[in-house]
Amino acid sequence: MGAFALTAGVARAAVSLSTPKLLVHAAAHARPVRKARHVRVNPAVIRRYRAKAWRWQALMGQAPTRRSIMPSTRAVLRYWTRAAAAAYVKAIHPPHRGAWLCIHRYEGSWSDTGDPYWGGLQMDRGFMSGYAPRYLLHRGYADRWSPLEQMWVAERAYRSGRGFSAWPNTARMCGLI
Repeated sequence: MGAFALTAGVARAAVSLSTPKLLVHAAAHARPVRKARHVRVNPAVIRRYRAKAWRWQALMGQAPTRRSIMPSTRAVLRYWTRAAAAAYVKAIHPPHRGAWLCIHRYEGSWSDTGDPYWGGLQMDRGFMSGYAPRYLLHRGYADRWSPLEQMWVAERAYRSGRGFSAWPNTARMCGLI
């Protein structure tokens, strides 16, 4: 080892000839070995995406995705970002969207406030309290809901077995009944 250090020291000229100093000098120029570590992400960002995913899932009537937001790593952020994106894409395409738009065409404006029916699909109080009690409690009548929210509430009624019978005349004009 001493001969190697002597040869290396002579070749480099700036390095001392003692072996320990040469090894320290060589170690300083070597690439550091990276330890596998997780890059931390702001947990508030992860919570924001989780809330978005849960909002869209609640709109569609799905159970919220259950996964921890800890540890706050890029992988967890990526998971919740993708979950929110997938829920959003699914939510903006209600299953019977064309039917709801046809019914809306004959019913009224999305912000119709005429008592006893509200919204673009003309929902009454009983319909809203039966199929969207949270929206009714927190957002008021259907005239304050977005068109997408109104369509998903109507979709809930459709899936419950009611079908398009809540709109008998307009559903008949649209060829749904």
